[in-house]
Amino acid sequence: MIHGAPGSDTPATLSKAALSVLLEPNAAGKVERTRAYAAAWSDHRITEIGRSHPPDRPARPARPELRPPRDMPKRRKGGAAGRAAFVHAIAHIELNAIDLAWDIVVRFTGEAMPEAFYDDWVGVASDEAEHFAMLAGRLADLGSAYGDLPAHDGLWQAAADTADDLLARLAVVPMILEARGLDTTPGAVQRLTEAGDGETAAILETIGREEIPHVAAGVRWFEFLCDRRGMEPVATFRHLARSRFNGVIKPPFNRAARDAAGMPEPYYAAA
Repeated sequence: MIHGAPGSDTPATLSKAALSVLLEPNAAGKVERTRAYAAAWSDHRITEIGRSHPPDRPARPARPELRPPRDMPKRRKGGAAGRAAFVHAIAHIELNAIDLAWDIVVRFTGEAMPEAFYDDWVGVASDEAEHFAMLAGRLADLGSAYGDLPAHDGLWQAAADTADDLLARLAVVPMILEARGLDTTPGAVQRLTEAGDGETAAILETIGREEIPHVAAGVRWFEFLCDRRGMEPVATFRHLARSRFNGVIKPPFNRAARDAAGMPEPYYAAA
């Protein structure tokens, strides 16, 4: 049973629902709760946003072992072990993406965003939960499971570095990190297909297609906030990319996917 408000399986507010997912340590539990709460929001069984205090870090399962990126072993290439390691790494990203989506729901309620903002990020959380579920199923097909391999602990750093400002969070997570996924997915799909792993390739194609609306939501609400604050979007994004992102935006770029997400070249070229 999913624990919510007294006498109900459904939390009283969307913020409490988000907090419930963030505090759930089990990966399958995060998927289950996300599915239930996204449906409750869509069906208007949850109607209030509310306010809750998010944790600094989401709860995590005991496995995988989390390591700094520099301490990660080199991933094997080729064969069932190499494919399982690749799928495990993507599954870890998607599990973090579930928490990132719910964190943006609960952390920035003081920003007074329209209800459509919450519609978008609940939808993102729902997609990410399905992505993780597909990848967990693929791991089982490969004789493995999420948690069997170590994973790097750098993914949540983007959330920690932007916890003070919704505009910075939108710039770094959907508009940089998720947009990078748009760039890298086609090549990964091609390599998997050439290696005869059509099953994993099909999953990545689905994920890549469904990430476009996620980036689009980031751009839409980034531009909304820039307008509210009287800031020019492209210049503001480029400033935040330099000051809040611990990395470099570099080619190759999937311009077609970025254009479909409403993110034209001035945002990222020579950022």
